[in-house]
Amino acid sequence: MPPEPRGAQRRKDDTLTRLHHDTDVWVATADPDGDAHLVPLSFLWWEGSVVVATPGTTPTARNLAAGRAVRVAAGETRDVVMITGAGGTLGDDPGACADAFADKHGWDPRAEGGFTYYRVFPSRIQAWREADEMRGRTLMRDGTWVV
Repeated sequence: MPPEPRGAQRRKDDTLTRLHHDTDVWVATADPDGDAHLVPLSFLWWEGSVVVATPGTTPTARNLAAGRAVRVAAGETRDVVMITGAGGTLGDDPGACADAFADKHGWDPRAEGGFTYYRVFPSRIQAWREADEMRGRTLMRDGTWVV
């Protein structure tokens, strides 16, 4: 039997817990021709954005660096957080963010060579478990928490 539907504040709290503690997300991007790319990446929730590291030569990296639309999914199909936003880079010196990423994952992409850090700046965040949580699933709209 599914759990009772959560109220808006509980759903936001659960979403932030997931974003702070989960390890991986699915990141979906598309190139200018509309070719879609979907990859699982380790992530860090940093200053209100999703940070991922991937080799700078990948299609996902090119799409994120170009600031194209991005969708990020965390969780399971029956307890999902969906983030819609725009990509961007962290720049040449990711500093404290890269340190936090390495601390969280026990792996430092800077040591691998060729990895770049990218951010997804959320414009919309939705969260739901079952059909009974579809109503009210939008927690952030236009980059502002509505809860």
